[in-house]
Amino acid sequence: MRIHIRSILACLVVAACFSAVSGIAGEILVKSGESIAFLGDSITAQGADKPLGYVRLVVAGLETNGVHVKSVPAGISGHKSNDMLARLQRDVIDKKPTWMTLSCGVNDVWHGAAGVPLESYKTNITAIVEKALAADIRVMILTATLIGEDVTNRNNQIAIPYNDFLRKLAKEKNLPIADLNAQERAALAAIDESARKRGNQLTGDGVHMNINGDQMMATGILRAFGLDDGQIARAREFWLNIPGGVIVGVQPRISLKEYQLLETVADKQKRNVDAMVNEAVAVAVSNLVQSAK
Repeated sequence: MRIHIRSILACLVVAACFSAVSGIAGEILVKSGESIAFLGDSITAQGADKPLGYVRLVVAGLETNGVHVKSVPAGISGHKSNDMLARLQRDVIDKKPTWMTLSCGVNDVWHGAAGVPLESYKTNITAIVEKALAADIRVMILTATLIGEDVTNRNNQIAIPYNDFLRKLAKEKNLPIADLNAQERAALAAIDESARKRGNQLTGDGVHMNINGDQMMATGILRAFGLDDGQIARAREFWLNIPGGVIVGVQPRISLKEYQLLETVADKQKRNVDAMVNEAVAVAVSNLVQSAK
């Protein structure tokens, strides 16, 4: 299914206001020369691995606004709060980052009986935050994103008190928070219902982010770091031209801006982008074969 990037961008802008911003207006909390550890699960691991993953977009968004930082990827697929607590020293504290973003909660709920009950989750998350702070690492809390894009489903209802706890903890310890759960809910609510009925809009599988979801997460984190509307707009413009961010059909990766241009052509022809590109590739390969004979 083709997801319209352009139509969803406006929804992400609307939803961005749900990301809480800590610090003085106009002040970017993270400074050049500092480092950010991104602690999390597979969403974070993919966010560091993909050219347009949210971890890379955060770093790029800061850089284009004059803040040059080093990322310390610390996402591992399947990990829950107990797993992250167990490896916190090795994967974060020993690497001495200036900042740590904490993204945890999806697997604690999603894994059901093998997950982590709420009270144990509270204990684990509190220990992670306190250990990081004791090591002079500044912490940003990220609320857990949705488990399936149906906000009314059972997992998302179970996750509500988990996220409420994160909001409460951030307030108690005066930590910046990117309320990505609220932001994702707002983005989905702003998307046309007919589009939502056709399938996932912000994720590939209901949980792991697609291009739109990664931009949503990065925008929320940048706002929580203190970037204003103009700085966010500058970051988004920069993201458009990151090479190799989008895979189209069997073609090499292209930029988001190039993909948007292909969408315009496909819309005029009332066609699917992947199908259009694959057909063009097939014609090009046929021509190459003929010329080689």
